[in-house]
Formats: sequence, C-alpha cells, structure tokens
Amino acid sequence: MRSEILGFKAPQKECTDKKCPFHGTIVPKEELFTGVVVRKDVNHSATIEWARRKYVPKYERYEPRRSRMRVHNPACLNAEIGQEVVAARTRPLSKTKTHVIISVGHTVEVAEAKVAAAKNKSDKAEQKDVKKKN
Repeated sequence: MRSEILGFKAPQKECTDKKCPFHGTIVPKEELFTGVVVRKDVNHSATIEWARRKYVPKYERYEPRRSRMRVHNPACLNAEIGQEVVAARTRPLSKTKTHVIISVGHTVEVAEAKVAAAKNKSDKAEQKDVKKKN
C-alpha cells in the first residue's frame, strides 16, 4: 500500500481493487485533470466533465464547451455524482479508461502545487546526496 501519490494522501478506507492507485498495482503519471463526476457505474467507472471556453474570432466572443472523460473510480475513494475530483493518467485500464481518480474534493491548482512541492523535495534530497559524495 502506498501512503501518498503525487502529493495526495491515501484514503483511510482499505480496498482490494487491483486497479486502485493506493492499494493496487496501478502507477499514475503526473498528468492531472480535474472535473465533476456526472455519471457513475457499478463497474467502478465514472464520467467526469469540465467546462472550458473557446474563442470565436468571427463574433469576437467566447462559446462554452465541455470535455468528458471516463475514469476508474476505486472502491476506497468511491466518488459520488456532483463531487469534484482529480484524475491522473495511467496505463490503459480498459477500452475507454486510461485515467484513475486519485483524490476527491481537490482542484487541479492544489494538485499541481502538491506535485511541485514533491519535486522540490526530491530535488533537495538529490542535491544533499551530491554534496555528500563530494
């Protein structure tokens, strides 16, 4: 079991899901997405959605657009419809799922800050190792 992934703490609840990033064998990458859960399945899948704005030069205005993504919803997190989640890229889990939920209730800005802090921490540790060798 991993206690932390990309700066996010593991949930208190245990699970036996092989595709769980905390209790299983999945290794998430540092590519993060944030969105709201709009659909949930019994197969540990969910659909997240986020809004974006696209500029239309002809009318000199912005039009609202949305993006959707299928993600794996581990049993230990169990994100519900309407909750904001952070998803990370993984190896392909099925035909349509290549992302897994790693946190419930955080935004991507918080996630990026945590990833940057973890990188800085590892960089400082490497610098100390280099100084010890010299």
